[in-house]
Amino acid sequence: MEKTWLKHYPKSVPATIDVEQYTSLVALIEESFKKYRDLAAYKFMGKTITFGQVDDASRAFAAYLQAQGFAKGDRIAVMMPNIPQYPVAVAAILRAGYVVVNVNPLYTPRELEHQLKDSGAKAIVMVENFATTLQQVLSAVPTKKVILTALGDMLGFPKSMIVNYVVRRVKKMVPAYDIPGAVKFMDALSQGRGKSYKPAQISADDIAVLQYTGGTTGVSKGAVLLHRNLVANILQSEAWYQPALSKIPKGEQIVTICALPIYHIFGFNTNMMLSMRMGGCNILIANPRDLPAVFKDLQGQKFHSFPAVNTLFNAMAHHAQFSTVDWSSLVISVGGGMAVQSATAKLWLEKTGCPIVEGYGLSETSPSATCNPVDSTAYSGNIGMPMPNTELTLLDDDGREVPLGERGEIAIKGPQVMAGYWQRPDETAKVMTSDGFFRTGDIGVVDERGYFKIVDRKKDMILVSGFNVYPNEVEDVVNNMPGVLECAAVGVADSKAGEAVKLCIVRSDPSVTEAQVRSYCEANLTGYKRPKVVEFRTELPKSPVGKILRRELRDKV
Repeated sequence: MEKTWLKHYPKSVPATIDVEQYTSLVALIEESFKKYRDLAAYKFMGKTITFGQVDDASRAFAAYLQAQGFAKGDRIAVMMPNIPQYPVAVAAILRAGYVVVNVNPLYTPRELEHQLKDSGAKAIVMVENFATTLQQVLSAVPTKKVILTALGDMLGFPKSMIVNYVVRRVKKMVPAYDIPGAVKFMDALSQGRGKSYKPAQISADDIAVLQYTGGTTGVSKGAVLLHRNLVANILQSEAWYQPALSKIPKGEQIVTICALPIYHIFGFNTNMMLSMRMGGCNILIANPRDLPAVFKDLQGQKFHSFPAVNTLFNAMAHHAQFSTVDWSSLVISVGGGMAVQSATAKLWLEKTGCPIVEGYGLSETSPSATCNPVDSTAYSGNIGMPMPNTELTLLDDDGREVPLGERGEIAIKGPQVMAGYWQRPDETAKVMTSDGFFRTGDIGVVDERGYFKIVDRKKDMILVSGFNVYPNEVEDVVNNMPGVLECAAVGVADSKAGEAVKLCIVRSDPSVTEAQVRSYCEANLTGYKRPKVVEFRTELPKSPVGKILRRELRDKV
């Protein structure tokens, strides 16, 4: 495909950049630790943590991990919300020569067991609030080293003691658990300070992260993200954001709201790592659903950047406390993870004066592949243009490029594209073309300027608040419920989440109730995967060969 988009690039954004500036993500991290040592890296519950403090803590934790006898390339899982321990753990794991496995802390035991088994994670660093989930699967997984942290551990004395007491005893947010041999995070840091840290020899082609994503088979797969993939996307995003960042007064540190979960690749690379590269400060939001707490965290703060999903932009813009925050310094609002809705974009622009700039990417692309120009003044309704060093094309079912104006499957080529799926060459072969394009499963069109727009999904995936929900996984779980003959999950429009899960069930036992179905889903599926609508039917629409026709169910909705 002709790169017509290059003619419409913002003036200060180059068509190509040097993505080989760093030998690894660790080289980028360590440069920032040195360069920005005294600057604030994170703000959390009123506590400021500097780059130097993250450097020292991660160095100690890396030494501790190395003393456990792990081999280079071993996988270490991280299961936490947005708290300062997360970036410390990530930097330590990478510096020690290991691989980060990002885990959603809200996973059910079934989901956690699959991911730990599939990745072969030797250890897990997790917040104690979810230790009971791990306890239920510990005997079945290869993960034998457990490091537990409490929410307030890095807030300093006496605040850490107060916060941890309130979380445990007053709010009762830590269910009882029993994990023999578990090590406290702060004890691990203390032990690590007495040990020698040996910088690992890491190359650009070493694996940095296993980022798990759903699949059309319903089995969650690990996208293998190399150090070079993540570094490339950090530098691509930095270059693309320059027209907006240039509005920040010279010498002023860029401050970003980090409400995106760091375990999601959007939050991991576009929030945490991009800020690391630019010497920026992240305001960590542990629970973006608690909007009063979010507004409290932002009051009195000056910030410039806010990457988020449509759901959060919409909820905040409609909240009564919106005006309690000073939005005057905001120069860039990047929407990704799910489609930005025009009504949300219009309201956000009215209330902040800063337009939402929609981008597009996937776990498999580290994540950013396209974005609208960040100096845009209005909502466009499309996903923008390919970022520097990135090429997009539209393919038909046979892998041939479609003519301009026709619909085709969006395929992406660039240095940010994953190396493949972890230990799944068959699944990798399904999505990678012989000339290096990743087939996304999304159907798009492109206009004469090189702006792409998503018009349909080849996959049956449901996008709930930026999170992928694969119908096969939901159906596989519910079909195991006693009294269920068969079921089908489809996406339905939802004003808050963009889409929600609707579950259509044919019962083998007429006494099965909606409440029982919901209770079963609660025990086996993470919150965003659970059906919002449960409908009982006498039969499901099927093709002549017996395949359930989800499209018909969606059309009837």
